[in-house]
Amino acid sequence: MGERILRMGMVGGGRDAFIGAVHRAAACLDGRVAFVAGALSATPAKAIASGNDLGLEDRRNYGTWAQMLEGELALPLEERIDFVAIVTPNDMHFPVAEAFAKAGIHVVCDKPLVHSSVQAQSLMQIVREVDIVFAVTYNYSGYPMVKQARQMVGDGDLGDIRKIIVEYHQGWLAEKLETTGQKQAQWRTDPARAGIGGAIGDIGSHAEHLVSYVTGLEVEAICADLTSFVPGRRLDDDANLLIRYTNGARGVLCASQVCIGSENDLRLRVWGTKGGLEWKQEEPNHLVFKPAAAPERIYRRGNQYVCQTAARSTRLPSGHPEAFMEAFANIYNAVGQAIRSGAGADGGSTFDYPDVRDGARGVYFIERTIASGASEQKWTDAKWTSIPS
Repeated sequence: MGERILRMGMVGGGRDAFIGAVHRAAACLDGRVAFVAGALSATPAKAIASGNDLGLEDRRNYGTWAQMLEGELALPLEERIDFVAIVTPNDMHFPVAEAFAKAGIHVVCDKPLVHSSVQAQSLMQIVREVDIVFAVTYNYSGYPMVKQARQMVGDGDLGDIRKIIVEYHQGWLAEKLETTGQKQAQWRTDPARAGIGGAIGDIGSHAEHLVSYVTGLEVEAICADLTSFVPGRRLDDDANLLIRYTNGARGVLCASQVCIGSENDLRLRVWGTKGGLEWKQEEPNHLVFKPAAAPERIYRRGNQYVCQTAARSTRLPSGHPEAFMEAFANIYNAVGQAIRSGAGADGGSTFDYPDVRDGARGVYFIERTIASGASEQKWTDAKWTSIPS
């Protein structure tokens, strides 16, 4: 309480954009952030109209992101935005993030971070040199029971990890929705805007990060089978991966957007030498633990027995469900704490949010998956050695 309210700007996320509204609501959920400036569309007239819809002051309702950067830098330090949220289609992540980061403005960027590892390496270097907070919204790591799972794995409750299965199934792209004028389908299936990955980039990157966050394991090699089931679709809409981890564990990752009847079915199962864990995003308030020599246990969010990290990420008493918006807000709260503390580029490890390095690793994962899918040999080295610390 009594913390300074941070000033938030946004690029993208205007009219007809789902995720922009989520970011704004999540960032402001706990009253520690104020949305004060934006360039909310790639079309200047639409950007201005979107800002008017949301009540932005005329002087801080910008037609383009370049105008926004110039305008904010012209303001006194005590008035300009503290951070910018980038919620554009993927192709604009890099130029916008690069420009704001170079200007010393903290950044929260949607995933996947950028189109290539070359761009990711460049951003990592800028973030390190300027020493700013840079977060990537792998928001599923914000769920309290995901944090509980991470703590239990770290405490050795599962023993040595042997096997991981992570699945992310949706059905909304089972038909060729991109030809109907549906905005989200149009850019997500366009390689020029989405990047080289379809389902593997859009939701598979979330699945990969969830495993990394909970287990801490590093991918060693990937064997990927990528398919475009919808005729004429230029990017994969279904991905099935076998994964080898550097500790000897084995994994399976499935990501599909053509599973009719599935909505947002992200689920994780982890097994070790002493027990297993199960968590489902559509039922996020409980975590199943199956120890080897004791009855199955169900951990529920909001109870006194959860770890401190899970408890700090909880707003409501047990029995009152928390979900997607609160998890997103936990990312923003952590970013805010890092900004206020002056943590800079190393804030992610201290304040528990996905940072630019997580984003860069995710981009590399997508690239190696695409390479495996195109390879006749299939098994592809995917150890994250080409990205510097």
